[in-house]
Amino acid sequence: MVLIAGSLLPLQAGVNALLANSSGHTIWAAGMSFFVGTFALLALFIILRTPWPMISQLRAAPAMAWTGGLMGAFFVSCMAFFAPKLGATTLLALVITGQIGMSLILDHFGVAGYTQHLISWQRLLGFLLMLSGFFFIRKF
Repeated sequence: MVLIAGSLLPLQAGVNALLANSSGHTIWAAGMSFFVGTFALLALFIILRTPWPMISQLRAAPAMAWTGGLMGAFFVSCMAFFAPKLGATTLLALVITGQIGMSLILDHFGVAGYTQHLISWQRLLGFLLMLSGFFFIRKF
Protein backbone atom coordinates (compact mmCIF):
# COMPACT_ATOMS: atom_id res chain seq x y z
CA MET A 1 0.00 0.00 0.00
CA VAL A 2 2.84 2.41 0.85
CA LEU A 3 4.53 1.65 -2.48
CA ILE A 4 1.28 2.37 -4.31
CA ALA A 5 0.76 5.58 -2.33
CA GLY A 6 4.28 6.68 -3.20
CA SER A 7 3.78 5.86 -6.86
CA LEU A 8 0.77 8.18 -6.94
CA LEU A 9 2.78 11.26 -5.87
CA PRO A 10 4.04 12.17 -9.36
CA LEU A 11 0.60 11.49 -10.82
CA GLN A 12 -1.05 13.67 -8.17
CA ALA A 13 1.44 16.47 -8.85
CA GLY A 14 0.71 16.26 -12.56
CA VAL A 15 -3.07 16.29 -12.30
CA ASN A 16 -2.95 19.13 -9.76
CA ALA A 17 -0.69 21.06 -12.15
CA LEU A 18 -3.27 20.48 -14.91
CA LEU A 19 -5.97 21.83 -12.60
CA ALA A 20 -3.78 24.82 -11.70
CA ASN A 21 -3.23 25.53 -15.39
CA SER A 22 -6.95 25.24 -16.16
CA SER A 23 -8.07 27.29 -13.17
CA GLY A 24 -5.37 29.92 -13.42
CA HIS A 25 -3.86 29.52 -9.95
CA THR A 26 -1.89 26.93 -8.01
CA ILE A 27 -3.54 27.77 -4.67
CA TRP A 28 -7.00 27.25 -6.13
CA ALA A 29 -5.96 23.84 -7.49
CA ALA A 30 -4.47 22.81 -4.14
CA GLY A 31 -7.63 23.91 -2.35
CA MET A 32 -9.84 21.93 -4.71
CA SER A 33 -7.59 18.91 -4.25
CA PHE A 34 -8.13 19.10 -0.48
CA PHE A 35 -11.86 19.73 -0.98
CA VAL A 36 -12.26 16.57 -3.09
CA GLY A 37 -10.05 14.62 -0.68
CA THR A 38 -12.12 15.79 2.30
CA PHE A 39 -15.33 14.52 0.70
CA ALA A 40 -13.67 11.20 -0.17
CA LEU A 41 -12.55 10.78 3.44
CA LEU A 42 -15.99 11.75 4.77
CA ALA A 43 -17.58 9.11 2.53
CA LEU A 44 -15.09 6.52 3.75
CA PHE A 45 -15.71 7.63 7.33
CA ILE A 46 -19.46 7.03 6.88
CA ILE A 47 -19.04 3.73 4.98
CA LEU A 48 -16.70 2.30 7.64
CA ARG A 49 -18.90 3.64 10.45
CA THR A 50 -15.87 4.99 12.23
CA PRO A 51 -16.85 6.42 15.64
CA TRP A 52 -16.46 10.16 16.14
CA PRO A 53 -13.57 11.11 18.42
CA MET A 54 -14.38 12.65 21.76
CA ILE A 55 -13.66 16.37 22.14
CA SER A 56 -11.40 15.49 25.08
CA GLN A 57 -9.34 13.23 22.79
CA LEU A 58 -8.91 16.02 20.26
CA ARG A 59 -7.94 18.51 22.96
CA ALA A 60 -5.32 16.07 24.27
CA ALA A 61 -3.49 16.02 20.94
CA PRO A 62 -0.22 17.97 21.01
CA ALA A 63 -0.20 21.25 19.08
CA MET A 64 2.20 19.77 16.53
CA ALA A 65 -0.43 17.16 15.62
CA TRP A 66 -2.62 19.89 14.12
CA THR A 67 0.01 21.15 11.67
CA GLY A 68 -0.23 18.22 9.22
CA GLY A 69 -2.88 19.95 7.14
CA LEU A 70 -0.68 23.05 6.79
CA MET A 71 2.23 20.89 5.67
CA GLY A 72 -0.05 19.05 3.25
CA ALA A 73 -1.32 22.31 1.77
CA PHE A 74 2.25 23.55 1.30
CA PHE A 75 3.30 20.25 -0.27
CA VAL A 76 0.36 20.00 -2.68
CA SER A 77 0.75 23.66 -3.70
CA CYS A 78 4.48 23.22 -4.35
CA MET A 79 3.89 20.06 -6.37
CA ALA A 80 1.24 21.71 -8.55
CA PHE A 81 3.47 24.75 -9.10
CA PHE A 82 6.78 23.00 -9.77
CA ALA A 83 5.62 19.84 -11.63
CA PRO A 84 5.38 21.47 -15.05
CA LYS A 85 8.62 23.41 -14.52
CA LEU A 86 10.82 20.55 -13.27
CA GLY A 87 9.22 17.44 -14.73
CA ALA A 88 8.20 14.36 -12.74
CA THR A 89 11.68 12.86 -12.32
CA THR A 90 13.44 15.99 -11.04
CA LEU A 91 10.44 16.92 -8.90
CA LEU A 92 10.30 13.54 -7.19
CA ALA A 93 14.09 13.32 -6.86
CA LEU A 94 13.93 16.52 -4.81
CA VAL A 95 10.92 15.28 -2.83
CA ILE A 96 12.54 11.95 -1.99
CA THR A 97 15.90 13.52 -1.10
CA GLY A 98 14.10 16.01 1.15
CA GLN A 99 12.10 13.21 2.75
CA ILE A 100 15.23 11.15 3.47
CA GLY A 101 17.03 14.17 4.93
CA MET A 102 14.14 15.08 7.24
CA SER A 103 13.66 11.41 8.14
CA LEU A 104 17.26 11.24 9.33
CA ILE A 105 16.68 14.23 11.59
CA LEU A 106 13.34 12.95 12.93
CA ASP A 107 14.79 9.50 13.65
CA HIS A 108 17.98 10.87 15.18
CA PHE A 109 16.12 13.03 17.71
CA GLY A 110 13.07 10.76 18.06
CA VAL A 111 10.57 13.57 17.51
CA ALA A 112 7.04 13.70 16.06
CA GLY A 113 6.21 10.23 17.36
CA TYR A 114 9.21 8.40 15.87
CA THR A 115 11.42 6.02 17.81
CA GLN A 116 14.96 7.31 18.13
CA HIS A 117 17.48 5.86 15.66
CA LEU A 118 20.78 7.70 15.73
CA ILE A 119 22.35 8.87 12.48
CA SER A 120 25.08 6.44 11.52
CA TRP A 121 27.71 6.87 8.86
CA GLN A 122 25.80 4.34 6.73
CA ARG A 123 22.57 6.34 6.94
CA LEU A 124 24.42 9.57 6.24
CA LEU A 125 26.15 7.95 3.26
CA GLY A 126 22.75 6.76 1.98
CA PHE A 127 21.45 10.33 2.16
CA LEU A 128 24.53 11.68 0.37
CA LEU A 129 24.06 9.07 -2.37
CA MET A 130 20.43 10.15 -2.73
CA LEU A 131 21.56 13.77 -2.95
CA SER A 132 24.19 12.92 -5.55
CA GLY A 133 21.55 10.96 -7.49
CA PHE A 134 19.47 14.11 -7.70
CA PHE A 135 22.38 15.94 -9.34
CA PHE A 136 22.62 13.23 -12.00
CA ILE A 137 18.94 13.38 -12.99
CA ARG A 138 18.09 17.04 -12.45
CA LYS A 139 16.70 19.17 -15.20
CA PHE A 140 17.22 22.91 -14.97
